[in-house]
Amino acid sequence: MEPAEYALMDAAEDRMWWYRALHKRLLDALPNTTGHLLDAGCGTGGFLAHLKNHRPDLRACGVEWAEQAAVRAHVKAQSPIACGSVNALPFADNSFDAAVSADVLCHGAVDPDQALEELKRVLKPSGRLIVNMPAYMWMLAAHDRRVHNVRRQTAAQTAQMLREAGFAKIRARYWNGLLLPLMIVQRKVLATGDATSDVAPFPPWLDALLHGTTEIEQRLPLRLPFGGSVLAIAEKP
Repeated sequence: MEPAEYALMDAAEDRMWWYRALHKRLLDALPNTTGHLLDAGCGTGGFLAHLKNHRPDLRACGVEWAEQAAVRAHVKAQSPIACGSVNALPFADNSFDAAVSADVLCHGAVDPDQALEELKRVLKPSGRLIVNMPAYMWMLAAHDRRVHNVRRQTAAQTAQMLREAGFAKIRARYWNGLLLPLMIVQRKVLATGDATSDVAPFPPWLDALLHGTTEIEQRLPLRLPFGGSVLAIAEKP
């Protein structure tokens, strides 16, 4: 990503509504997981810090390509962080009981096929993989260029990607659907120029309203067939 984006992420990810919603979705996907967890592409450590507070039983570590982000992640989460690429993970085979990769396989520097092969290699048999992807290629906008995103996917495309990589028991669904119309307006109408980032401080009342909307969606009896992101859960056979 652009260096300035890491600073924005580091400052915002413990309180901005979108990160709080993402971290809760990821944590909810790990209800019975024990043992060792890898955050593959951990950025500045927001989810690892969230795990430290809510699942201290998990022995979590991260890997991050950008050294400045890895340093920030270690300070924030007080967890081991390796500098390296998800395309060639610096870990032994069958090292982890679970792995999370949130908004990483969308990056231009990442080869999704190679990264998924590496994630499968370092997972133990029956190990769980959780992937978050930005949805819909037609939603590509200025923020994607700042963070070097080159792919956004539907739920079906994400499931197919995991299936072709050899994962099993795949479930892929959209989330952040109630706010999708606002996202479209923000990205396609209001945002102009390549300098625009979606990561920014929000007034407390607005942040609470947006986060509350994601929580309302989570409690709906049926999952919405659309959304701004795709969350997929799979297992290594």
